[in-house]
Amino acid sequence: MIYVKTEVMINIKINNSDFLVKDNISILEACKYVGITIPRFCYHETLSVAGNCRMCLVEVQVAGRQEPKPISSCTRPVVKDMEIFVDTPLVKKARENVVETLLLNHPLDCPICDQGGECDLQDQTKVFGNDYSRFFFNKRGVEDKDCGPLIKTIMTRCIHCTRCVRFSSEIAGSDFFGTLNRGTSTEIGSYSSDFFDSEISGNVIDLCPVGALTSKPYAFKARPWELKINESIDLTDSTGSNIYVNFKETEVMRILPKNNFEINESIISDKARFSYDSIKNQRLQKLFLKQNDESKFESSNWPHILKELDLILLNNSKNKITFLINEELDFKSLTFLKKLENHFPNSINIRLVEKSTSSINNFFLSWVNNKLADLKTQIKYCFLISSNIKMESAILNAKIRNKVVLDTLNVVSLGQNFNSNFSLKFVNLNLNNVFKLFESKKLLSKALIAAKFPLIILGETINDRFIGNFSISSLIKKIIPTAIILDVKKSSNSSSIPFLNINALDNSTSKNSDVLVFLNVDDTINVRKAISGFHGKTVWFNTHGSKVATKSDVLIPTLSSFESEHIHINFEEKAQKTLKTLPSVGESRDVKLIVKALYSEKVNFKDSTSFRFLNEIISNPEKFKNIKNIFLKHDTLNSDYLSNKNILVNHPLKSSLEDFHRSNKFTKNSRVMSQCSQTIRKTFKKKI
Repeated sequence: MIYVKTEVMINIKINNSDFLVKDNISILEACKYVGITIPRFCYHETLSVAGNCRMCLVEVQVAGRQEPKPISSCTRPVVKDMEIFVDTPLVKKARENVVETLLLNHPLDCPICDQGGECDLQDQTKVFGNDYSRFFFNKRGVEDKDCGPLIKTIMTRCIHCTRCVRFSSEIAGSDFFGTLNRGTSTEIGSYSSDFFDSEISGNVIDLCPVGALTSKPYAFKARPWELKINESIDLTDSTGSNIYVNFKETEVMRILPKNNFEINESIISDKARFSYDSIKNQRLQKLFLKQNDESKFESSNWPHILKELDLILLNNSKNKITFLINEELDFKSLTFLKKLENHFPNSINIRLVEKSTSSINNFFLSWVNNKLADLKTQIKYCFLISSNIKMESAILNAKIRNKVVLDTLNVVSLGQNFNSNFSLKFVNLNLNNVFKLFESKKLLSKALIAAKFPLIILGETINDRFIGNFSISSLIKKIIPTAIILDVKKSSNSSSIPFLNINALDNSTSKNSDVLVFLNVDDTINVRKAISGFHGKTVWFNTHGSKVATKSDVLIPTLSSFESEHIHINFEEKAQKTLKTLPSVGESRDVKLIVKALYSEKVNFKDSTSFRFLNEIISNPEKFKNIKNIFLKHDTLNSDYLSNKNILVNHPLKSSLEDFHRSNKFTKNSRVMSQCSQTIRKTFKKKI
């Protein structure tokens, strides 16, 4: 017999009309579900109920008995046969009084307020307020607070809705904001002298209903009605958060979160929100060609550059060409490069500059359900292996923290200690000792094996603990088939690398190559090792320059994520597409178009037997959502992992990401992110 859980529905009346709504929800939620809007300031769907603004007052009648006074609809649950009145003369007068009270000390500075045009107080004063005020005294002033380089404060505008207080304590976990004093002296302030140190601190800007908390980089830049809006995804980490890009003419003004219940809900990280200034800072805009026997570059044009690329990459068939890429390169460009490698196996190689799961022979671990959505219900245990999710994925960290606070999730971190914003247990082991947990009879091992749907999060540095072909994901899946595994990385398209079976960079790559082509790679120590001592030709395709670029022979600017359409696969194996928002800068072009133009006469990029399904994915990204029917699984791991002890490196586990605000080439070229890093370092030195 199958039991299906059904929701209890009750009958209520709203403005003398009958409705069926869910039981045990508030009056405000019930009215929202049936399409009736009740004004509010303090209530928010993602925060706990405060009930302190009193803007959502309604009249209620239960069992024929009229309530003696209006009640707040956000705090009162519905009951059977309840009658609710939301627009009576008493309710309208109460709302007028609430708005008048809020405006007693609120400055009338809407023309210079960055919230103007999208201010809740402005809108609700127009609809529910009165046209006069009975207040003839001086307004109260409140000192502004220092929240860091991202949040601008004008606390005189604050209406004490406490949204920022609840967000900082419930979601961000920092307890930065708090309510100080009482009565008419009440103000929102800081409990500490430090700035708001959180990876998701910028979300209080969206939560604030007035202009008390606004974006400091966006201050006095534009008005909302001047901006155009385009949808896109965040590429600063592997989460793939959905965003709105607000731009004016040819410049991005700000980034806002797009509500996506399956991924980021209604929040985004500070990197996603404020690193957009990288598209104009230190940007490579012109074509440069290094002269023979000289260290200086001179500007060039596309006909000259294409001739030079033709000499380097095509005409000399004896040249061995290596394309060096990272995990941020988009999916379609990777398929073009893989097609080249298959067509010219003796002369063209594709190598990843960072070690990845690609070294395990195209093992791709798919999951039939939505991993992030499952965090709300099924998971009781979470194991972090060599991962600091607070920096690697701020959105995933917020979701896990929510379950920990509700006492429905136990978290164990197998790796180096880090400053977490929720309670968890740290066990610093090397990888060999971690594997022993899977067969031991200790308490931690029993919890791991007995967990019904354990969430296991793998950090990026765990791949550096292997020598040769090995997959900890396949090992975990063999022992715990119901485990939900998230391979969290700092790159936006990391899941495409193992799927396309792209090998990692090794010591012999530069020795066996005549030409090195760098495609949108970050200037890291691995890239510098590859180019040190190399005497062949080098080509630099990138949006930004670097020290490695100065040693290259050809510099070619490429398009950023705001200037082109790309497909990226996040750590959840979801394929999402960026949309073109801005025109190209200078002589910049798309990488895949350049590669396609160079090799179009020798390689048919349109279709092939092995890549037909890839082209279908690219042309129909909606079909890509059901990824369990598309990706293949190649299991190459021996079940007896103890016989493979020699492939393990006995170094303690730790996270690879030490600076949240400067995690890739895009964020490293952001002045706002650099300012955040400097502020954090100064604060850390003061504490020491």
